Amino acid sequence: MTVSPAARERLGLVALAALPLAVLVVFFLHPVAGMMARGLWPDGHLDLAGVGEVLRRPRTLRVLGFTLGSAGAATLVALVAGLPTAYVLHRLDFPGRGVLRAVVMVPFVLPTIVVAVAFQQVFGEAGVLAGLNLDGSSLVVVLALAFFNVSLVARGVGTFWESLDPRAEEAAAVLGAGPTRVFLTITLPRLLPAIASALSVVFLFCATSFGVVLALGGLAHANVETEIYLLTTQELDLTGAAALSLLQLALISGLLLVVAAVRRRQVAVDRSRAARRPTRRDLPVVLVAVVVVAALLFPMVSLVTASLRVDDGWGLDHYSTLFHVGEDVPVSAMHALGHSLRIALLAATFALVLGLLVSHVVSRRTTDAVGRRVVTAFDALFMLPLGVSAVTLGFGFLITLDKPPLDLRSSPLLIPIAQALVALPLVVRTVAPVWRSIDQRQREAAASLGAGSWRVFRDVDLAVGRRAIGAALAFAFAVSLGEFGATSFLSRDDDPTLPVMIYRLLGLPGADNFGAAMAASVVLATTTAVVMVVVERLRGGAVGDI
Repeated sequence: MTVSPAARERLGLVALAALPLAVLVVFFLHPVAGMMARGLWPDGHLDLAGVGEVLRRPRTLRVLGFTLGSAGAATLVALVAGLPTAYVLHRLDFPGRGVLRAVVMVPFVLPTIVVAVAFQQVFGEAGVLAGLNLDGSSLVVVLALAFFNVSLVARGVGTFWESLDPRAEEAAAVLGAGPTRVFLTITLPRLLPAIASALSVVFLFCATSFGVVLALGGLAHANVETEIYLLTTQELDLTGAAALSLLQLALISGLLLVVAAVRRRQVAVDRSRAARRPTRRDLPVVLVAVVVVAALLFPMVSLVTASLRVDDGWGLDHYSTLFHVGEDVPVSAMHALGHSLRIALLAATFALVLGLLVSHVVSRRTTDAVGRRVVTAFDALFMLPLGVSAVTLGFGFLITLDKPPLDLRSSPLLIPIAQALVALPLVVRTVAPVWRSIDQRQREAAASLGAGSWRVFRDVDLAVGRRAIGAALAFAFAVSLGEFGATSFLSRDDDPTLPVMIYRLLGLPGADNFGAAMAASVVLATTTAVVMVVVERLRGGAVGDI
């Protein structure tokens, strides 16, 4: 029986989808389901009454209100700061623009514990802005969340903005319209799909933030993510943790559907438009962007300053302690950094391999409605790690991957697998849009010249997407390097990652431990910044959705 080319292509896509789907089932759906089962079936029987009781608790309502309120406020701050920054970095041409883009992107992948430490240095008792009495307030949490996500607005809106034909704005300006009127009547309506997409993603990340809210908010300002951690680790209330995990999954899944719908409204545009030199009319926006960049750098400068401060003035004493084993920690900070780098490299490799397979499947164009729905569902399925608590995933690993043939609790692969799942959606969102933009006629032309499926993929897909693939690898590495949520459950006391070690040092008494935490935070932030410079150089004009 002869199999048609279309049927062979569908079979090939099914084969490619099998591996990442199996990994997702075993290492994501199974652990999350195991965590849910412990809470919803405590005695072998479904206990929905317990779930209802948890959701009616006054504290649960306060936690949910703070989650939505802080995420909404941080999203608004990120929008106000990100729009002028997007304009300057993507519509204007000036020396050092590439470096500045990398600087703005660094906060998004900084380890959450490093950002929390940096903000404590700004607003804490000994901070530069201690006089504002904001230490421990919800405002500091909101500002920290916005700090993380300004870059998402600048990148997401900016890459779309730079692709718009500027002739409509230029014509309006020639007819006498001022910059504000041109922006409100012509530019803003065209940007709305990109703005809505960026804000949806920002809200998602703010609503699922863990490390920053845990360190800066504590018990007084808990969101759903930190409340799950509290219920799991301190109160052993698995029913409450499962109920909140279900609530979070429902909310974030709905938001992911909104994000997907908004992205479909973004039309394909010409990305060849060149940026122009700044003029006097751009001065107000440039000044705002300068303030935003300064605000992004300020917490990091405060962190560096704290790491250099010693009893008798200034010095590198705290950095020298990173090479030694202290009384309260079993390994040196540099050993922890090496351990983190090895784990991050392995996790990034896992995420890239799986992400390329997923991206290849979801970037295929199909003409029938059923095929499109299947591809859309497959794409959405691999975005689920963004909507599930990292705490739920980490705890789920511990209680489900402890029996043969998947007894991995003592395996060195446990943390890399967990971090790969966290980074996987970012890899897909970096590579898939680039492959989706390839003209199908290029593949057909290569095939008509006798190239097989593998050679078409190598000469077309890999060639066009090589910069995006390199950026995705570096992006996954940076995200894995600073991952704290799931890793805090899985990291061993005698061999911690550097983010976990920093968190432990902050909980120990003594100025030496605090200084070591500051120095270790600077080392981790610097490593991440170097990776992001590499990302910016690799990405060039090939950009994804995140």
